Amino acid sequence: MSSNALAVSVVYPLQIRHPDVVVPFAEFALRSGAERLWLGQSLNVDTHLAAAYLAGRGLRVPMGSSVTLLPLRHPYQAAVEARSLAVLTGRPYVAGFGAGDPEFTANLAGRPYRSPRRAVEEYLSAVRALLDGRAVEHEGEHFTVHGMLLPAEHPGVEVGAGVLQPMMARTAGAVADVAITWLVPAGYLGGVLVPALRAGAQGRPRPPRVVSVVHVAVERPGRDIGRLVRVATGAHLEAGHYADMLRRAGIELAGLGPADVSRALLDAGAFVAGKPDEIAAELRRFHEAGADEVVLNSCGVLATEGPGAALADLADVLAALE
Repeated sequence: MSSNALAVSVVYPLQIRHPDVVVPFAEFALRSGAERLWLGQSLNVDTHLAAAYLAGRGLRVPMGSSVTLLPLRHPYQAAVEARSLAVLTGRPYVAGFGAGDPEFTANLAGRPYRSPRRAVEEYLSAVRALLDGRAVEHEGEHFTVHGMLLPAEHPGVEVGAGVLQPMMARTAGAVADVAITWLVPAGYLGGVLVPALRAGAQGRPRPPRVVSVVHVAVERPGRDIGRLVRVATGAHLEAGHYADMLRRAGIELAGLGPADVSRALLDAGAFVAGKPDEIAAELRRFHEAGADEVVLNSCGVLATEGPGAALADLADVLAALE
């Protein structure tokens, strides 16, 4: 793909009960020419072990995490795992990280991060330095790292940060290779997050590339799009950092009933539904807003109708984009 083209990827968006459930998505990514297969944080079968399983089965598709949570692993271990997956797949890997929910952090680390932004900055800086073969001597507020990785050849690892708010975007601009958004409308991406990324990247050769994970569903006879929106986004809408992002994007959900919440997300483009060509046109808006890569997220369809229906949607949208 040329540097001006929109890269299109797919994500397996559910918890991984067994790595076999991801196999059809890896096979689809390989045969469709999708840029990458993304996996989210899985607390059933671990994200990295599932990715290694796919590589062991010969499904050596480029992969990325969107995103794994900081409290679950030390930065040194994170660098080892990311580099290992690049070696196992033989393809560049994107290691995406996020601070996660404060309650989750407190349950594992004893207290929430005083500054999630500072925690991400410390963590990503350490992981990037380790992957670059540098010795790290870091005594931070949130993490301590002293050491360096053993030398190893590998295809390369990009380090990414989950980004929802402008201050985190500025942080990602300063330290990340990739900024990863989830549930973010195109207007908010282009109007708020991309300018903040560029501001944070002052003094660097280039700002991070932007990866937008976008919920999609094709309109089909008998399919209740509103229900798919609720199934796909319900857990995220309960998290304070997502609610804050949506308010910043002009989507006020407080006091709305379920049907009105779904309509608000659809109207704002936080969830994209319609005929395949209509979805493709909306996805191109993300590219115009600054996204270098769009990740098709068929979570609602996958959770309600199964992998066959989800993959059919992905195939139709990819065909429309081409």
